[in-house]
Amino acid sequence: MSRRLLIVHHTTSPALRELFESVRQGATTDEIEGVEVTTRPALHATATDVFECDGLILGTPVNIGYMSGALKHFFDTVYYPCLEETQRLPYALYVHGNNDPTGAVRAVESIAAGIGWERVHQPVTVTGTPAKDDLAACWELGATLAATISPA
Repeated sequence: MSRRLLIVHHTTSPALRELFESVRQGATTDEIEGVEVTTRPALHATATDVFECDGLILGTPVNIGYMSGALKHFFDTVYYPCLEETQRLPYALYVHGNNDPTGAVRAVESIAAGIGWERVHQPVTVTGTPAKDDLAACWELGATLAATISPA
């Protein structure tokens, strides 16, 4: 029986594309079996996508000290439908910005906690151009979430 990992992201820059690809590569590593990875842009992800997943990775840029409007739209769309149905859903977060990501991380974690989701990996925050260690941390985030939900 395959489990589904959903990556909801707002990928607006080359730096975010690098982080997203590293997360996806970690989540789809051959070392972890039985996990199907689905990706959705934040503006197109729905409550049905969340209902059908066993784990969730969120990716966002920092916009004026906050998460992207697209990710906020995702939360606005899924919050009430998912409030009872997705308690304890494992999730993780990666964030990129050119300045302090603290507000974006705090906002996402506050909403996720309000829905009842459980963080299974420390947020990966990257400021400026992603370095090799940043990409490795994103790979690890993806692999950790996939391993967490793997039926094997």
